Amino acid sequence: MADRRWGWHPLLESWAQRIVDSAQVRSGELVLDLGAGHGALTRCLVRAGARVVAVELHPRRCALLRSRFAGDPVEVVEADLRCLRPPHRPFRVVANPPYHLTTDLLHLLLGRDTALVAADLVLQRAAVRELVAGRGPAWWRRRWRLSEGMPLPRSAFASPPTVDSRVLVIRRR
Repeated sequence: MADRRWGWHPLLESWAQRIVDSAQVRSGELVLDLGAGHGALTRCLVRAGARVVAVELHPRRCALLRSRFAGDPVEVVEADLRCLRPPHRPFRVVANPPYHLTTDLLHLLLGRDTALVAADLVLQRAAVRELVAGRGPAWWRRRWRLSEGMPLPRSAFASPPTVDSRVLVIRRR
């Protein structure tokens, strides 16, 4: 069961697969799944051949992820996304993070010294539209191309959010 207090709305695996397919993840790429939950995106990333770092705050979910992906190229990290230290080598992000962390997460991922190559983030549709319209620091727009990706109906989640969702596609310029 999802926990709405934490803003956790797990994706159904069929939608997770669509997101990973759309992101065009290549075999061998390092991909972070931020807010991995029960691992719907993680599973699809592994099938795509990615080396995955699944970041999750809750200890029980981390234990589940470690058990579920034992033997797979998945590292499970128990951490608050706001305190995460991104890798220093090139990486991608394909994630369904808690919506209330959007601003903190974008500042972390799009920082001046980041090794981020690309990101596909499931966020609130309104936040995606504002970011694509140019809201946010001007230097983001100089370094990054932000665009609207696929819309996700509320039925794409095991516990539907009360807002509409969309993928924010971020690519380095």
